[in-house]
Amino acid sequence: MSKLIKIYEENPNEREIEKIVAILKKGGLIIYPTDTVYGIGCDITNAKAMEKVAKIKGVKLEKANFSFICYDLSNLSDYVKQINTPTYKILKKSFPGPYTFILPGNNNLPKAFKNKKTVGIRIPDSNIIRELVKKLGNPIVSTSIYDEDDLIEYTTDPELIFEKWKNRVEAVIDGGFGGNIPSTIIDLSDDEITIIREGKGTIDFL
Repeated sequence: MSKLIKIYEENPNEREIEKIVAILKKGGLIIYPTDTVYGIGCDITNAKAMEKVAKIKGVKLEKANFSFICYDLSNLSDYVKQINTPTYKILKKSFPGPYTFILPGNNNLPKAFKNKKTVGIRIPDSNIIRELVKKLGNPIVSTSIYDEDDLIEYTTDPELIFEKWKNRVEAVIDGGFGGNIPSTIIDLSDDEITIIREGKGTIDFL
């Protein structure tokens, strides 16, 4: 049975964080707040859970453009090829923040993504999700529950999100009202800097 779990952004309760980590480790799906919109995700090491997320999004897992939520830049080398200094400087300046950066993936990507050459990396400016990733010990595979054609309240109100999603996820974290503007997506996977989507994050630093 799905749970709605209240966690405060300013001071995430460790016991509640551990409850969510236990759900993730068992292959459960969660919906959680970020610094942009509410997202849906699972443990990156659990292939069956990733299949479930892909099914919800209506895509095949190997074709899904999921991003990985990391705790900080130290997670990068786990899944990203060595990057140059200018790229690293952009990441350091932007994270934590409302950005998704597309970077060249390495051979450690989960089996389902072995054919992908790139990976989207997120380090949201949100204590809740970052504490969760830190306690879990590896990134969370993530996609937004944002619907571009349907800007209605359920995308921001955790109680309405819970009503809509409780039959498909194991837990919804109530971290207060979310936003309805997604992250800015920037492709840094080659020598060109390409803005894929302008969202919440400014791009004046590029």
